[in-house]
Amino acid sequence: MNPLQKWQQKRLFSPFVLKLLIIMFVVEFVKGALLLTILPVYMKTTLGASAFIIGWTLAAQYIGDNVLRTPVGWIIDKMGYRTTMLTGVLLTFISVILIATTSQYLWTIIACALLGFGTAPLWPCVITGTTEVAGDEAKGTIMSVIYMAWLSGVGLGPVAINFFINDNNYSLAFRLLIGCMTLVVLVALLLPRKQSAEDPKIDKVGGKAHETYIPFFQRAAAYFREVRRSMSVSPLLFPAMFAQTFALGILTPILTLYAKEVLQLTSFQFSMFLIAGGAVTVILLVPMGKLVDRIGIRPFLIAGFSISAVTLLFFTFVQSLTILYVLVAALGVGYAFIIPSWNALLASAIPPEKRGAVWGFFLTIEGLGMIVGPIVSGKLWDVYGYHAPFLMSGSVLVVLLVLQMFISIGKKGVVR
Repeated sequence: MNPLQKWQQKRLFSPFVLKLLIIMFVVEFVKGALLLTILPVYMKTTLGASAFIIGWTLAAQYIGDNVLRTPVGWIIDKMGYRTTMLTGVLLTFISVILIATTSQYLWTIIACALLGFGTAPLWPCVITGTTEVAGDEAKGTIMSVIYMAWLSGVGLGPVAINFFINDNNYSLAFRLLIGCMTLVVLVALLLPRKQSAEDPKIDKVGGKAHETYIPFFQRAAAYFREVRRSMSVSPLLFPAMFAQTFALGILTPILTLYAKEVLQLTSFQFSMFLIAGGAVTVILLVPMGKLVDRIGIRPFLIAGFSISAVTLLFFTFVQSLTILYVLVAALGVGYAFIIPSWNALLASAIPPEKRGAVWGFFLTIEGLGMIVGPIVSGKLWDVYGYHAPFLMSGSVLVVLLVLQMFISIGKKGVVR
């Protein structure tokens, strides 16, 4: 390893980046444990909520998270990482305490909305901070590391929390989650303050400088106009961002349904089903990220979209359980190609001086795909049967495979 590579690796795993990754892992651990394991059963059995109420409770979290991502990006650019992230984790902390102590599902819905507001700064802060440190030379690698932290937290939280739940008694589980959030608050306090700020508009009056007052909304509007002018991206990138998460969102609500109702897998088989895909993705992410940085973005996008599309188009027509496990592993390989290359593509489109706001804007577009995807998926399942969602998801990836060919990738960014 030459001195330049050693220096870059040292930057990638600097204390600042490690703090962001710790926060990412622990918050996603708590969020996954709450949303996937605790709340659906806890609200049904302990609080007596209907499935409709439970659905809206979980939706409140995701909507709150998504709508704030763009303004959060602007706040990062103006106020820095510590203030932004600390505000978010404190709101998340309060939401966990509310869920643990309330016996009314109305307050649980409010707590989930707070959870959404609290986690909104997470992705913009982590992606903005880590890509700023990584620079253009290592954006694929750093994206792989971010997604490893995310997938590890999301995957481990729902599984580990089961060991702290005894006969529908959630007190030990809630104490663990509160302890986790205490750790996150302490780590957020150690994040650096904002290094610099834009100079205010100054007038010289009588030899003294005074700050001219500019209304908040006027300053925000001017800022986003600057962001738009500073971005040189293909207009095809925006529908592609939506389509990429839409294809994933289609799969989110029906994978469990397909495994339980159609394949009739046992709990152990279903766990192996998830591990076959998820573990492969996590293991391959960092090597794929390094290869993206070394070879380039395009080959991995083509390979990832091709493998994933073919897998999904044939997935529900296979009867052998062994072959299904192979297909799930292949899907994991496909997304191990897609995640670092796709996010490196997005990172290359972002001007460094407006990194926070643009990442927030991009994440908002991607979040819309994750909201619309599950809604469309459920309708397809009900009307056309279990084949339809998988065929739709695979077809969208085929469209993306073609679409990305028309998004030119330059050395310094994404251009027409």
